[in-house]
Amino acid sequence: MTTDLKRAVGAALFALLAHAGAQAHGSTAGDVSIGHPYATPSLPGARNGAAYIATLENTGKQPDRLLRVSSPVAGHAEVHTMTMDGGVMRMREIDAIPLAPGESIKMRPGQGYHFMLMDLKQPLKEGDTFPMTMEFERGGKVEVKVVVQVPKAKAMEGDMAEHKHH
Repeated sequence: MTTDLKRAVGAALFALLAHAGAQAHGSTAGDVSIGHPYATPSLPGARNGAAYIATLENTGKQPDRLLRVSSPVAGHAEVHTMTMDGGVMRMREIDAIPLAPGESIKMRPGQGYHFMLMDLKQPLKEGDTFPMTMEFERGGKVEVKVVVQVPKAKAMEGDMAEHKHH
């Protein structure tokens, strides 16, 4: 096998595996596409953690709403929004995340929507995975696999403040 052919086969194999991995870590609920659910590692001794969806997209023609989330790793989970008010981070629980037709939402530490995992049953450690059930008004319930990972440094600063807040 020539060097060029080996490179081409290697590149094709890498692309195939990357695509398969991306597909395996996404879900759908009705017309809502759920891409890359993840949580940040919890701080030592913390009773609460945070989880996010890299991309939540309504690909349909009807609105939908994310009503609630739950996970066996926490006593209960809440849907939250975060805003900055005069340099102070303010978080509050909300009833739902609305998703208009064609709308895409990105969840990031320190920005907008996130899920609070309250009364953790064990610490969230980098590399771990856990199930989380998401319930949509139109799309119904779906269980997703959440990966615990360290976000980029800039996002992590907001996440640390978020964990200390609770």
